[in-house]
Amino acid sequence: MDDDKRAEVYDEFKDLVNMTPKQLEDWLKTDESKEVGFKSDDGGESVGHKSGRTIIEIKSAKKSDLTEAQYEHMQKVVGYIKRHMKQKPKGDIEDTPWRYSLMNWGHDPMKKH
Repeated sequence: MDDDKRAEVYDEFKDLVNMTPKQLEDWLKTDESKEVGFKSDDGGESVGHKSGRTIIEIKSAKKSDLTEAQYEHMQKVVGYIKRHMKQKPKGDIEDTPWRYSLMNWGHDPMKKH
């Protein structure tokens, strides 16, 4: 990934991931967080839940210390959030799997920026 692409991914990630590391860490401990998302074949941790743990590491790191793999994960997170936001259900979203899944990826659609 070249420098321009890294800058673009960093800015989009920073804009879309609106939960702090502490908020995300607390969220990932909830039953609601663990109940949503695509589970691996062994029925363990969902892809989004695992991503949330990686997001905490990324958000806790200095920008200058971010690795290529972390930038690639940030790009994956940005893509997921953008795609998932387009699938917003009608009505109240507060207690929906849709919102919970987004929160696993670090974005709370109910949070004001």
